[in-house]
Amino acid sequence: MELVIFKDLGSMNYEEAWDYQEGLLKENVQTKMNGGNGGTTHYLLLVEHPHVYTLGKSGHMENMLIGEETMQEKGIQFFRINRGGDITYHGPGQLVGYPILDLEKFYTDIGWYLRNLEEVAIRLLSDYGIVGDRSAGETGVWIEPDVKGRARKIMAIGVRCSRWITMHGFALNVNTDLGYFGNIVPCGIQDKQVTSIERELGRVVSMEEVKEKWKARFAEVFVVTFA
Repeated sequence: MELVIFKDLGSMNYEEAWDYQEGLLKENVQTKMNGGNGGTTHYLLLVEHPHVYTLGKSGHMENMLIGEETMQEKGIQFFRINRGGDITYHGPGQLVGYPILDLEKFYTDIGWYLRNLEEVAIRLLSDYGIVGDRSAGETGVWIEPDVKGRARKIMAIGVRCSRWITMHGFALNVNTDLGYFGNIVPCGIQDKQVTSIERELGRVVSMEEVKEKWKARFAEVFVVTFA
């Protein structure tokens, strides 16, 4: 059973968190390059970000529906980043997670990794009586993905992998202000809505409770323990 170092970063600026996880990834990659696969360290970072839009390397700027001036007026940051996926939003009330895992100690398959992240969320949502599901051909977790006009995304995933070390991760809408998604075409998907645990339940939920449930379900799915 692998050991994962858990860090709750609280509320942190997006760029600061990005630099932090880049540093952890580089340490692990350097360890591998020096021939020490056994010395790599797994991390799970949980964080909330101030309002920010991020565009993945395969993303399209036309999915950003407002200009730089409007973003500045609204106090929203914007970054082009090196993960997969298109455009997404991060902000208060959203649980963002960055697992930095050496997949050579698990299973060297990005599809397996993405499905496992989805499974963690599906199990967590079930703790709240919400039926999360996958949408064929799309990454992330959805509710009623096959019901026309009802499909809504509750968790986005975008990752990067270097020498089988992962970074970036997932964004689960907990008590998120969903209005901010109105300024973008989320993940480049035109005809589907976004939702949150709060919207589905009709009440605010404890972010600390959700973090604990995420940790428990993550340990269960990935078969790890936390330090």
